[in-house]
Amino acid sequence: MNTFKLLLFVLIFVLFVVCIASTIWFEIPVVETIQLPSAKTDNSMQERVRFALVTDLHSCRYGKDMEKLVALVESANVDAILLAGDIFDDKRPNGYTKRFLEQVAKKYPCYYATGNHEFMGRRVRAIKSYLKEIGVAVLSGDCIQAQFHGRTFDICGIDDPVRIWGNIWFRTLQNTHAKTNPNHFRILISHRPELVDVYSQFDFDMVVSGHAHGGQWFIPLLNRGVLAPNQGLFPKYVNGLYTLKNGTRLIVSRGLAREKAPFPRFGNHPEIVVIEL
Repeated sequence: MNTFKLLLFVLIFVLFVVCIASTIWFEIPVVETIQLPSAKTDNSMQERVRFALVTDLHSCRYGKDMEKLVALVESANVDAILLAGDIFDDKRPNGYTKRFLEQVAKKYPCYYATGNHEFMGRRVRAIKSYLKEIGVAVLSGDCIQAQFHGRTFDICGIDDPVRIWGNIWFRTLQNTHAKTNPNHFRILISHRPELVDVYSQFDFDMVVSGHAHGGQWFIPLLNRGVLAPNQGLFPKYVNGLYTLKNGTRLIVSRGLAREKAPFPRFGNHPEIVVIEL
């Protein structure tokens, strides 16, 4: 083998190793914390309220009994969990999702709204029934009043519009908003982040979403991904905190999908977002 071929072989081997190592590295889940100041925050309170935002699990595996994911949630010291859709997958078996939910639902108040894949699997009624049985609050155009550390929250959720005619979905959101109290901190769980023009018509303090999977290949300096459903190439709403034109804060999680994804994640760890008020 001449020198050129040897160098070419070494280069290809190094690139192969780097690709494999990067794929493994970016499959490791992380916790990302977003601190969210608000006019409704009581600065005299010493204890902060912390929510875990969990999205797009797609029934993926994080340890035999989902112990890795449960440990991440426990390490974050949260007060409640917001489940923003596609926790269940439409094609994969849902055993891992159930193992995760049954553990965390015993320890934390959990609030759930559907994603598109729960509907696509045509098992959404069974899923909602199961969640209610294990103590998860299922929000389908509903709001629940909750208190954490002496502060009152209206936690609302709406079904994903994948199988709901647009006008009906919008009216449902109107009715959901009408159930809230403007003196409370008002949270909307809604799976799709790209519906910013709709969310901007309602004065929720915070909307939490997923769906975009961080754009699958994430470009950190631009805070954009490469491709996301319903946003196309170089989508804008894929990661972190955005302030909408009416002042509502939109928080988008990169989600937890791994083996479900058609391509490996790159620059884009699966994540649980901790929202600290």
